Amino acid sequence: MKQFLIFTVKTLVLLFLLLVVLDFMYTTVYLQASNRGKIDYVYNSKPRNYDVVILGSSRANNHFVTQLFEEKGLKSFNYGMSGGHLFEASLLLKLMVARNYSIQNIIIETDLNLSNANRADGIASKFLPYIHDSKIIKEHFSGEEDFWQLYYIPFYRYIGFDAQIGFREMFFNMIHKKTAHLQNSGYAALEVGKKGNMKNDIRALKPIHNKYYEEIKQICATNNINLIAVMTPMCSNTKGLDYFEKANKIYPEIHNYENAVEGDQYFSSCGHLNDAGARLFTRRILKDFF
Repeated sequence: MKQFLIFTVKTLVLLFLLLVVLDFMYTTVYLQASNRGKIDYVYNSKPRNYDVVILGSSRANNHFVTQLFEEKGLKSFNYGMSGGHLFEASLLLKLMVARNYSIQNIIIETDLNLSNANRADGIASKFLPYIHDSKIIKEHFSGEEDFWQLYYIPFYRYIGFDAQIGFREMFFNMIHKKTAHLQNSGYAALEVGKKGNMKNDIRALKPIHNKYYEEIKQICATNNINLIAVMTPMCSNTKGLDYFEKANKIYPEIHNYENAVEGDQYFSSCGHLNDAGARLFTRRILKDFF
């Protein structure tokens, strides 16, 4: 029995040491990466200067054509991330400020993502390789239910989010394999003529006083950044379009562009403009604010 206990303890110690070593190896790779996605592109960057930074979910990523801003002489980058929530947008902005980015204007897509204050694991996990290296990321995640495991158990985050930051992604970072996320200054165009679901039902969504939107407003006020909060177009087949009116009752300063682009030919799906629709919408934004 004594030998068995000794063997068990040795095995556990060796396993713990292995997890520590693997954690160190993976983290070291991520700390050298800067061309796979928008998060590492910011985290491992030096100060940058922008006239316009775009934040939000896919409804920002697919809706704001950075080329059109550039044609107006406005240096811009679309940091919208498909599947992202305001949890991630706020954290990304905190990292930009910490890296001394000079930002004149931020366009933040605040519509459907106002309805929750949760993290989006598929995007939030991309910050986790840096959680021991960054007090900002640590503090941002500190209120999460699984923070203890994510922070204190070696390699736990890489196992728990293997699809996002596991071996495959670590390896691609190690060999500096690029993705399309940073092309076109972050704008992701959706194909014209290719149709997805052209019906939508958002009646179950309810806008709330969103903690992370409030953080974004405070950061912009503190750093003299002009914040332009918008709600982006939705197809006319959507049920529950009064959601946008409800959002405006909570936050009157948000500009409602829900019906700024009309016609199914401009949509790739009910909630996402195609490239032609995005160009129409971006020109409207340029006209109204720039």
